[in-house]
Amino acid sequence: MEGLFWLSVFGIVYPYLGYPAVLWVLGRFSRRQGKTEGGDASFYPPVSMIIPVCNEERRIERKIVNTEALRYPADRLQVLFVSDGSTDRTVELIRTRAHGGMTLVECPVRRGKAAALNAGLEQAKHDILVFSDAAIELEPDALRNIVRRFRDPAIGCVSGEDKIAESGGEAWYGRYELLVRRLESKVHSIVGASGSFYAQRRNLCVPFVEGMAPDFLSVLRTVEQGYRAVSEPDAVGTMTSVKDSRQEFERKVRTLIRGMTALFSYARVLNPARFGVFALEMLSHKVLRWAVPFFLITALLSSVLLMDSPWFLFFSTVQIAFYLVALLAFSGWHFLRHSLPGKVALYFSMVNAAILVAWLKYATGVRQELWTPSQR
Repeated sequence: MEGLFWLSVFGIVYPYLGYPAVLWVLGRFSRRQGKTEGGDASFYPPVSMIIPVCNEERRIERKIVNTEALRYPADRLQVLFVSDGSTDRTVELIRTRAHGGMTLVECPVRRGKAAALNAGLEQAKHDILVFSDAAIELEPDALRNIVRRFRDPAIGCVSGEDKIAESGGEAWYGRYELLVRRLESKVHSIVGASGSFYAQRRNLCVPFVEGMAPDFLSVLRTVEQGYRAVSEPDAVGTMTSVKDSRQEFERKVRTLIRGMTALFSYARVLNPARFGVFALEMLSHKVLRWAVPFFLITALLSSVLLMDSPWFLFFSTVQIAFYLVALLAFSGWHFLRHSLPGKVALYFSMVNAAILVAWLKYATGVRQELWTPSQR
């Protein structure tokens, strides 16, 4: 039983702490550049930017203004706003405000994010595609910084860095994920791009499949074709956090189901004989991370069964107290909800509860067919 407990502890600690440490060590021996420094200031390849929207009247005007402010030659930028069956004033506002190189692609019937992206692909003219959501506000040089990575012919997909403006669980977890992506970029490839802002070579982009996370799918297809997918720290966008914990939980479950669907469809990337270090990255960052809820349950149960030992009594007490703090923070206790321990306990518990729910839904045949933009 003790062996089972320590195995579970390893299964919890390795994906979150051990894996970044392994990446750091491997990165010390890597000759790859983590980012592109300087470079040719005249490198402005033609870009098609696809922005799928669904009932975004509250923030679409701000997104249009933000897109207009991007420092990129207008004659080299095609912007496509794709409305996926919007029933509010989104389409009207785009028609009124969009101009120049901006085009509205209207899908009158809602068919899902993949269908919206595919409608954009049909209209895209250029060899570099940039995907962005309405929720993210890009810095003026974000577009130029993300596409400059394509000067390297080995790179096929580039992720921007989406940052949460506020402090809190989602923001801290986001910063941790960005750190891991930077480490992965130096070793080989990221395992998932920012769904709010990323770019891909057109020749690597085939029609998206509904029910699979587009950003994850793009990375899998890129690496499968022998290219690298990397993160660009200078391609920055800002979002607000999801204020409602229950809404954030539901969003994570939807995203996880899409990710699981994509990974099981591309399980071949887990073969180290073919994909080398990328297979290790996928195993560590995705498979073992998604197994953490089961390790958490096993660690708690095994430590409770071993409570005759003072050490395991201590381990059990710590775990129970951690989950109690998360529960009280979730219930609305103001002090805990706004304290560092409360935020960490709540977000960590929520993430892993979402993973567990996603596994249960996936195992019973539930698939996420339609997207619902997060209300940030």
